[in-house]
Amino acid sequence: MLTENAFSGFHPSDFEVFTIPGFAERMDALRSHVRPKFEALGALLRPELSAIVGDEMFVHVAKHMRRKVNPPDDSWVAFGGKRGYKMGPHFQVCLWSTHALIQWGLIYEAADKGTFARNLFLSSDSVAAAIPGDYQWSKDHMRPEGTRHEDMTEADFHEFADRLLHRKNGEVMVGKVIPKEEAVRMGGDGFHEVAVDAFRRLAYLHRMASPMWREHPSVQR
Repeated sequence: MLTENAFSGFHPSDFEVFTIPGFAERMDALRSHVRPKFEALGALLRPELSAIVGDEMFVHVAKHMRRKVNPPDDSWVAFGGKRGYKMGPHFQVCLWSTHALIQWGLIYEAADKGTFARNLFLSSDSVAAAIPGDYQWSKDHMRPEGTRHEDMTEADFHEFADRLLHRKNGEVMVGKVIPKEEAVRMGGDGFHEVAVDAFRRLAYLHRMASPMWREHPSVQR
């Protein structure tokens, strides 16, 4: 059970923040309503995710410091390295106006996208079997849409790998999409359980981003 001060779950108003017009107004709502929930959720999930991946993970709640005019369409809590998450493989819980995303990925700023790309080329069959069919693959972390895992073909996996290897803006984000109504119904305990389960499943991809993955089968699923 969650403690009194822990994550209490998402509410419809958390999703409605991303429909508020005006930069200052939306940012104020993010700071006062959404960010505290991300901080609580991050503290709750950090030790469990660290145990799942076998490495210490650090919590990074989005501050949107670079934005000055256009209000953000989404926000998130990320789990990655001590100095930040953008430069390497990381996990996220992200909110848009319509849904929540529990995902893993590598964005364009990641220092070594090639390791995962090469392993994806070699192991697309095992990836196809490891990830639930209703999860989503995306080529752009700034857009909410993607391709359902059950619809991915070998050619699609290879296209993701090729983009990571040869395009500066190549990205891969994979995760579970939860419509806002469902996320709200889950409450704090329910969302926490779903997030931990998703992280366990996505950890397979996280391990594939390690240079040691193929040399040491024991770290595979």
